[in-house]
Amino acid sequence: MEPALIWEWVIKSLVIIFIMLTGFAYLTFYERKALARIQARIGPNRAGPGGWLQPLADGLKLIFKEELIPAEAEKVTFILAPIITVLPALIITAVLPWGGTVTIFGRQVSLTLANLDVGILYIMAVASIAVYGIVLAGWSSNNKYAMLGGLRASAQMIAYELALGMAFAAPILLSGSMNLNEIVNGQRGLWYVVLQPMGFFIFLIATLAEVNRAPFDMPEAEQELTAGYHTEYSGMKFALFFMAEYIKMIAVSAFAATLFLGGYRGPGVDTYPWLGPLYLFLKVFILLFWMIWVRATLPRFRYDRLMAFGWKVLFPVALANVLFTAVVVVLMPQASGWALLPPLLVVNILVIVLLLVLLSAGLGGKRNVA
Repeated sequence: MEPALIWEWVIKSLVIIFIMLTGFAYLTFYERKALARIQARIGPNRAGPGGWLQPLADGLKLIFKEELIPAEAEKVTFILAPIITVLPALIITAVLPWGGTVTIFGRQVSLTLANLDVGILYIMAVASIAVYGIVLAGWSSNNKYAMLGGLRASAQMIAYELALGMAFAAPILLSGSMNLNEIVNGQRGLWYVVLQPMGFFIFLIATLAEVNRAPFDMPEAEQELTAGYHTEYSGMKFALFFMAEYIKMIAVSAFAATLFLGGYRGPGVDTYPWLGPLYLFLKVFILLFWMIWVRATLPRFRYDRLMAFGWKVLFPVALANVLFTAVVVVLMPQASGWALLPPLLVVNILVIVLLLVLLSAGLGGKRNVA
């Protein structure tokens, strides 16, 4: 193996880690500012000009906070749990195509760290690992609130991972590949969000539940579980859980943009390849604002309704969407782009009707009144 190729992998890995860690730090600032604007407040504005040093101040505060480990905790597992949670959030971005191929110092460099032919399988496998860290954090804390939070996280992941897998299937069927670069190139003439708006909707809802964002943040519901699975954590161990959540927000937004919004593709990308990462950043920025807006707008679901929605509404809708899309692809094997729009429009209408029927059937769970 060429030493230059090894150095290329090392440098790209370090750049991706830097981007994700910096993105995590300033996503917290962006969220606080956006929530403040939505709630007619000012937001953080003391640390540095306009509050731009607030992430640094928060990081220093957490570094110097006292680290406490409960006396009855399983200490080794208690320490490992935050690491097990944050590592998948970082390594999942290895298959993300940040751009096409660019020339650096006369060398052709791909802006994808690992261009896997089974990239989507890699995403689903790695994303599923993070829940082990959450469950282990709840169990090792020897705290009933933390344990309940861990159990909720595992149940929620199982319920919504199935719908997420079905949402992944739509771009695979349309592009005929699980390689993320090929999926992006398949959207040259038309983004898949136009052909599969319901697939995009299902993906967004399922990813909200996967990253435990409001209104699906039941594993850490403060009113019921104090702080959920990280009740007993403090200092940098708590910061690692915090980091994992926000890095996963960036990652799922980037994957949503890649699968449905054309990824790094945009006007002039073929002529100026460095525009690709800028287009991807813009799309990710918009999707992150959507997540923040949802948190500011919607109340938290009751737990039974959350589980019922995942199993009885979202999964059947996602399954129907995949089945109808597969029928269209099989019946029109040579069609692509705009030629698929009329039949897939019918598919999306049928899926919307099914969604409305399931919602009107009251499958969100009913309150039992004694």
